[in-house]
Amino acid sequence: MPSNEHHEWLKKRDWPAVYGAMFHPNRDLDLLVRKYKERDEHGRLPYHWMAAKAQTHTHILALVGVWSIWLNPEALTTRDNEGETPIDIASRSGACAEIIGLLSLTPEEALSLGWKGMARLYAPVAYWVEEMIDWIKSRSYADCHKFINEHDDELVREVLKHHNSNLLRKIACYSQAYSDSLVFLALRMIHRHPLSLLETEKFYSPLQMAEQPQFNACNEIKNVLRLTPKYISSTPFPTLLLQSLPTKHHEIYGPYNTVCQFIKHMKYDKAELNEVEAVLKPTRKCDVCKTTTTKACGRCQTSYFCSAECQKSAWKKHKKTCKAPKSLPATEVELRELHKGMHFLNRCIQENGAGDGPTSVVVEFLVPPNA
Repeated sequence: MPSNEHHEWLKKRDWPAVYGAMFHPNRDLDLLVRKYKERDEHGRLPYHWMAAKAQTHTHILALVGVWSIWLNPEALTTRDNEGETPIDIASRSGACAEIIGLLSLTPEEALSLGWKGMARLYAPVAYWVEEMIDWIKSRSYADCHKFINEHDDELVREVLKHHNSNLLRKIACYSQAYSDSLVFLALRMIHRHPLSLLETEKFYSPLQMAEQPQFNACNEIKNVLRLTPKYISSTPFPTLLLQSLPTKHHEIYGPYNTVCQFIKHMKYDKAELNEVEAVLKPTRKCDVCKTTTTKACGRCQTSYFCSAECQKSAWKKHKKTCKAPKSLPATEVELRELHKGMHFLNRCIQENGAGDGPTSVVVEFLVPPNA
């Protein structure tokens, strides 16, 4: 039987061509399934050629592998004219780990996982892009923030590096209603990859998509998408945040903005916090029992007590010298503010609802209940 175009594309490692046919809006799924069941003159299915040519991993290759198996799971155990299955060929030819993992599945395991389960394991970038698109469409921005905050930074970086412009276009299409969480998400994305603002798909950039009458994006998102890559690259992220969110909340975002500079936009860094604490809370010996402690007298900050009991027992003598310092050095004042802000932000991150973006959590903490 003559080979079809998928055999030829896979022989040439033309993964984008296969991807384009698989995910074309007007694809014929039944026709695709038939093509992936066709053998060539060597008795090979398309999977056999993918297994032979997949030495170098790419995100598109991984997704092509997932969908190939989803179209015909039985091919995992199908042998060519030489009696080799796809995993036999992949192992012999030194295929990348992702393809080896996929082709090691049994048909039953593939069916049980489904395409999403296989994608999450072997094509995670593609999987999380689809998840983010679904969240943006449903306006579940909390889940987008949670993904960026909680997942491996390399994975987040790859998702945004390769798909940022597409995700920004989705934001443009589904941003009719303003929320601070939405604007914050757009800012986080463009700050990582400013040039994605200029990338086009079907002749539309994210801003051009937002300005289409049928989408009618909110003005705040349009303003964010009008920023230039040059301006974004030269402007600190807290400044972008301050400029793009409502002026009535500027004083609320102050503590967040200050800390944001120090811990790289929401990435809580325990080492940095420990470093600040080491300066503000040096290790000393308790004045009474000589136990190691970092607890200084709250008033004078010069005497140390490991417990309330020790402090009480020493009070008769200590009160004679216990005086509040007239003023603190400027550097120590700054450190204390920084330390306070870092603890505050860590609290924000850990609170229920923090996934909705730190701005909304900060607002909840700082705005009086009846404001």
